[in-house]
Amino acid sequence: MSRTPTRHWTADNIPDLTGRIHVVTGATGGLGLATTRALALRGGRVVLAVRDEEKGHRAVAGLAAEGIAPDLLTVRRIDLADLGSVRAFAEGLRAEHPRLDVLVNNAGVMGPPRTLSAQGHELQFAANHLGHFALTGLLLDRLPDGGRVVTVSSLVHRQGELRLDDPASLTGERGYAPMAFYNRSKLANAVFGHELHHRLTAAGSPVRSVLAHPGYTATGLQTRDVTGLARFFYGRIGNPLLAQRPERGALPQLYAATAPEAAGGEFIGPDGLGELRGSPTRVKPSATAADPETGRRLWDLSEELTGVRYGLTAS
Repeated sequence: MSRTPTRHWTADNIPDLTGRIHVVTGATGGLGLATTRALALRGGRVVLAVRDEEKGHRAVAGLAAEGIAPDLLTVRRIDLADLGSVRAFAEGLRAEHPRLDVLVNNAGVMGPPRTLSAQGHELQFAANHLGHFALTGLLLDRLPDGGRVVTVSSLVHRQGELRLDDPASLTGERGYAPMAFYNRSKLANAVFGHELHHRLTAAGSPVRSVLAHPGYTATGLQTRDVTGLARFFYGRIGNPLLAQRPERGALPQLYAATAPEAAGGEFIGPDGLGELRGSPTRVKPSATAADPETGRRLWDLSEELTGVRYGLTAS
């Protein structure tokens, strides 16, 4: 039975991870790099799943300079917005590792001008949701008893809206608004994490699907692709004055990935005012995120769009 996270849970509470293998997407900066660092400091092996291999190797060099053993860290390329790249990454990883312990679906794209993926999907929906959906399905059988899938959503999933019966809406062909589509992709993350938990439970699987969100954390995500007033707010006001550092923002996903008491189906976020910052605690998803019908419909659509079928039926 799960219990409420210990008050002021920190990375010091992470157990010994020697021999455990973790895959972290988006591991070159921000939450992904902070997560990689914390896992490796406890002896965990980490596959840095990154779009830019050169940045990945620079990240490894930086971690090595901090005293982390380089042999704990492996860089592998993946472009989550390109399903061909996702399949190639998964095939390579399966050839290298008969077992994986934790998959952290962390990488994200936020607020770019309307862009289509290699398969013609809106970029944020493709990279943030479809790529992680496909990756999880392609690696799920490598996760053993006690294995975990941690999907990183966001506070703004509560502002998102999924119009699953409107393909033009999903591609941004009509009414594209960068931040609204980001909110939509983070709602898709939350729906996926919950639906995966229900399907794993119905199948009697020992694998845990746990959700997390970082509150308001200053990372490159808010300024790399964002344009206009949103870029000004995050760059000049929000990040410098209001946001917490990535090492703090990564604590919910680290708790979800490593705490023995973290249970499947839980959503872990900060315990402070408005869930903006603080120590990890269980939080509530939006009603839409936990809605079984929405979960079933998004799952069916995601299998259709990615061609990845899990063999897990709805509960």
